[in-house]
Amino acid sequence: MDAQGIAKLVAFVLYLGFMIYIGLKTSRKNKNSKDFFLGGRQVGPWVTALSAEASDSSAWLLMGLPGLCYFGGIKETLWTSLGLIVGTYLNWLFVAKPLRKCSIAFGDSITIPEFFTNRFKDKSHVISIISVIFIVFFFTIYTASGFVACAKLFQSVFNLNYHIGLVIGLVVILTYTITGGYTAVCTTDFIQGLLIFLAFTLSSVVVIVSLGGLSHAIASAQDFSFRALQGQFGEAFKEKFSANQTYSVLNAISAFSWCLGYFGMPHIIIRFMGIRSNSEITQARRIGIVWMLVSYIGTFIIGTLGTVYLAGGDLSNPLTLLQGGLEETVFSETMLKMYPAFIAGLFLCAILAASMSTADSQLLSAASAVSLDIYKGIINKDADEKKILFVSRITVFAIAAIAFVICLLPNNQSIFGLVSYAWAGFGATFGPLILLSLFWKGITRNGAAVGLIGGGITVVVWHNLSGGIFNVFEILPGFLVCLLLSVVVSLCDKKDDEVLAEFAEYKKLKD
Repeated sequence: MDAQGIAKLVAFVLYLGFMIYIGLKTSRKNKNSKDFFLGGRQVGPWVTALSAEASDSSAWLLMGLPGLCYFGGIKETLWTSLGLIVGTYLNWLFVAKPLRKCSIAFGDSITIPEFFTNRFKDKSHVISIISVIFIVFFFTIYTASGFVACAKLFQSVFNLNYHIGLVIGLVVILTYTITGGYTAVCTTDFIQGLLIFLAFTLSSVVVIVSLGGLSHAIASAQDFSFRALQGQFGEAFKEKFSANQTYSVLNAISAFSWCLGYFGMPHIIIRFMGIRSNSEITQARRIGIVWMLVSYIGTFIIGTLGTVYLAGGDLSNPLTLLQGGLEETVFSETMLKMYPAFIAGLFLCAILAASMSTADSQLLSAASAVSLDIYKGIINKDADEKKILFVSRITVFAIAAIAFVICLLPNNQSIFGLVSYAWAGFGATFGPLILLSLFWKGITRNGAAVGLIGGGITVVVWHNLSGGIFNVFEILPGFLVCLLLSVVVSLCDKKDDEVLAEFAEYKKLKD
């Protein structure tokens, strides 16, 4: 390994070592399951905001989305990004305060399945079981996307074998998630959120300046688009850019529907339940939105101008461009060209940060669902805290192992593809129920159960249909099916007077 390779390696080792150190240090704060899964509801607004956004964005923000831009998907990226920004804002605005208050009012719930169980007085635990099944299924897919991102990053930076990169990502994420719990996850996510913000901010400025200013950079990108449509850079570029030219209104609606996912993301909305006070949610919302706006602008700049930047401004040599299958490495390739080896290594840790911040949050959410809602809630109701934490850590390991196997399959090595599937699953399965549970007193246990099943199955079937239907993102039909079934069945169902009385009391509570 040459000097540059050693410098990049040192940056990565320092970063990964620091993440593991945080996990080991915060492990001493976990005195019970509430500490391990929710940080004792004592997390401040800055950490809550950045950890929520970092765990939300994952590696697709730094790899999947820039790759989509790079290959000409400007319109799709724009509508998807707008949907995500709008969804984030509405989630903070309408869900954060009511969910924290409602989760405390209904049995001091610390997981989403437990919240549903308490909200509907579900003594049969049917909703809990259904929820956990979908949580484990979709989180396993989502976690796999983080491992794929780690592998592609190590492959791009160190020319490491894909499978070796997978193993490294698996070991590091498992170590600090199993030891540190929620506090470790939020603390590391806060650091990782700052790193992502800094990487996008500085790098966007450098790209624009190096291309002679904004107007010249845009002109160069337009010239590239014209040449791509003429087939000057190969059929892969031509095919992608041609598809972008025929982008329809239905395609835009489908892309914008990503906004629906936020209402049902367990690893994001759990942050609302863990914040120290409802009075701090407004501040956290503002911090989170500013972070998102800067990050998404950076995604557009790196993705769209990366074609010109990587070619050194000379588009006459297509060999300098990333070809099909490598477009998701545009951010890492840009960093490697832009900065000295050690600085590039630090900024490339932002990709690792995005992957890890999402994977750790997902593993923790899935573990809490299994250990609290299935093991303690159904199997062993007298389980002590030690046994609950043990089951949680075993669950984290098991889900990570399955996700690792998924990453080995050649058809599951697209970061954007894995994330979109899991995103649709959570948004369609849990989103409508979270909203109905917080704002409609008439929703019943049976309505919630049927809605869960209908939304989840719709997403799975729609996703796996060859070519899809009308090229519509599966979250849209899944969300509508879940919402419709939940409302119709609840209207026809008998209401529980005790549930109605508790809901009335919850609505009277002050923040």
